[in-house]
Amino acid sequence: MKRNYKFLISYDGSRYQGWEHQPNTEMTIQGKLETVLSRMTNEEVVLTGAGRTDAGVHALAMVANTFLTTDMTETQIRDYMNRYLPEDICVKEVRIASDRFHSRYNATGKTYRYTCFTGPLKPVFDRKYVYYIEEVPDIEAMKAAAAILAGEHDFRSFCSNPRMKKSTVREVDRIDIEKKGAYLTFTYHGSGFLQYMVRILTGTLLEVGFGKRSAASMKELLEAKDRKLAGATAPAMGLTMIKVDYD
Repeated sequence: MKRNYKFLISYDGSRYQGWEHQPNTEMTIQGKLETVLSRMTNEEVVLTGAGRTDAGVHALAMVANTFLTTDMTETQIRDYMNRYLPEDICVKEVRIASDRFHSRYNATGKTYRYTCFTGPLKPVFDRKYVYYIEEVPDIEAMKAAAAILAGEHDFRSFCSNPRMKKSTVREVDRIDIEKKGAYLTFTYHGSGFLQYMVRILTGTLLEVGFGKRSAASMKELLEAKDRKLAGATAPAMGLTMIKVDYD
């Protein structure tokens, strides 16, 4: 009997072309996971993820699900997958879910964190997971800008897809900016995010922090609905999916 299985997955996205299948490469997270599951069950497996992280982006707790026919326990499935997955992908947990559970459609919120490293010395051992900036930006100015960006808005100015036909209205209920030592983090929680949205928000906030634009200009930027007016897209390696919420 087929059962619906829920997976909690962490991965270092440095050498992958994102979560989702790509036509000309085997280097995707989804592809690696499906290959192992298909080998385990001797049938084609299609895995659904809660989100579609971009090339180079990491995940601490991605959620995915699929229906499997197997006599193995959840722990045995987890251990089998970790035995054959590359060392930069780990299945942290496997659970039987209800037949109606869908990792993407049932998600009620997501948390992403973008990490910068500031200071005169390069972060040699963290270089794959942080965006290195030599100077410390104005934290209070960025917090003022973040307060304007938080809430339900049309975030078309922060979407990298110019042909986006679906609604670009999203609710970002929290943007926390914190500096601890040399690490500067931007933590975003919302109901959902557009393509490259978190990285564009971060790039724009950093421009505020470096005095290239004002915090007050965020209102005009939201109203303009024009990607060309927003800041640069922050590099992928600083971004990690932290958590997916479910009721």
